Amino acid sequence: MLSSNIVKELQGIVGGENILTSKEERICYSYDATNQQLIPDAVLFPQSAEEISHVLRLANSEKFPVTPRGAGSGFSGGSLPVEGGVVLSLERMNHVLEIDSENLIAVVEPGVVNLDLQIEAERFGLFFPPDPSSLKFCTIGGNIAECAGGPRAVKYGVTRDYVLGLEVVLPTGEIIDTGVKTLKGVVGYDLTRLIVGSEGTLGIVTRATLRLLPLPEAVKTMLVVFNDLSDTGRAVLSIMNSRIIPSAIEFMDAVSIGCVEESLSMELSKDTEAILLIELDGESGAIDRQSAVVRDICMQHNAVNVRVASDKRETKDLWRIRRSISPSLIKLKPYKLNEDVVVPRSKIPDLIAGVRDIAGKKNVIIATFGHAGDGNIHINIMVDNNNHDELRRGKEAVEEVFRLTIGLGGTISGEHGIGTVKAPYIGMELKPHVIDVMKKIKQTLDPNGILNPGKIFQGK
Repeated sequence: MLSSNIVKELQGIVGGENILTSKEERICYSYDATNQQLIPDAVLFPQSAEEISHVLRLANSEKFPVTPRGAGSGFSGGSLPVEGGVVLSLERMNHVLEIDSENLIAVVEPGVVNLDLQIEAERFGLFFPPDPSSLKFCTIGGNIAECAGGPRAVKYGVTRDYVLGLEVVLPTGEIIDTGVKTLKGVVGYDLTRLIVGSEGTLGIVTRATLRLLPLPEAVKTMLVVFNDLSDTGRAVLSIMNSRIIPSAIEFMDAVSIGCVEESLSMELSKDTEAILLIELDGESGAIDRQSAVVRDICMQHNAVNVRVASDKRETKDLWRIRRSISPSLIKLKPYKLNEDVVVPRSKIPDLIAGVRDIAGKKNVIIATFGHAGDGNIHINIMVDNNNHDELRRGKEAVEEVFRLTIGLGGTISGEHGIGTVKAPYIGMELKPHVIDVMKKIKQTLDPNGILNPGKIFQGK
């Protein structure tokens, strides 16, 4: 526990109205989407880089841990205060500071919600491509910490591709600026890229300069039904090889479809094995031509139904189906082990078939869905966490899924990060000397190990 003297000093830094110390209040900041709970000793709501700097300097002096937090929507335990101490919530640093429509950039604070930035950018005819499924509540700071992606990544890339520069408070309290406001810049090491995806272990982002793009003139969305999983995979590859790059190709397997079938408003046969949600954007005439080509490709690969959204409302309804999969899985079991592996697109059928084999061998339910366009598939192993044997089998299935993924030339995390959940498995993918280099970087920037300890690497 923090001493009363430390609490008083923290109050002096952020103000008494910006610190929580009662257990009831601290519980609200003790968990994330992993459903694990670790209660901090205090919760702070800083409103400037200078306040954060003072907090970190005090933390280094008094040797208490500090865990930065956005919306707590992560699936890897990245915002959990595993060693207690202070949770530093950035939710009140939530201002869009600038939209520069001439240079296509936005300057924002870390607590800005992704969707709020999207809405503000659209007022200027612009958009911010990264669009995680949690975009209605996840924050830009969290997106940067995890290098979030989303359905549009297949065409537009992930968060790191849109971060031009950052203001960062280092673990020891120094405030630095990284990057540029220009599209090019190669002066010195790329510290911006180092911070993006570092899961809040190397510094706390207090301001971000982001690249925006012109809003596409038109969008066309279609839902395609297949009775054969292999046909689905071949259709994805054929679309990507046709020189058409959709803004999204989302995949849902039969287990996922069963959870949202009531929302589909279309008749599905008992033989349905997969659905693709495909979206095209760009100039109106071009996407009309492209959608006809995509439809023909799907039919050539034995699609049994192609539904094209007729207006914005129907498009929104189709995306609501995709975004509702994850929360609807509770219909199957009360607890999920949520993984987000990535394989080369050509290996998606092998991954799905292998996952099915693992589910049968371990006698667990596994739902698969996600971003087929870039090979990022979400593997949800559904278990009753009160059934110890089933939970054990579920965890064994996780390890087998990771081994399968790496064997197919993939990676064990595409956008969720490592945090605490995947830390035991990082050595499956990274060689020991690579992990040592990463640990040396962490030690150099955070010599006292106070910033978000217990994440990415197991042990000290």
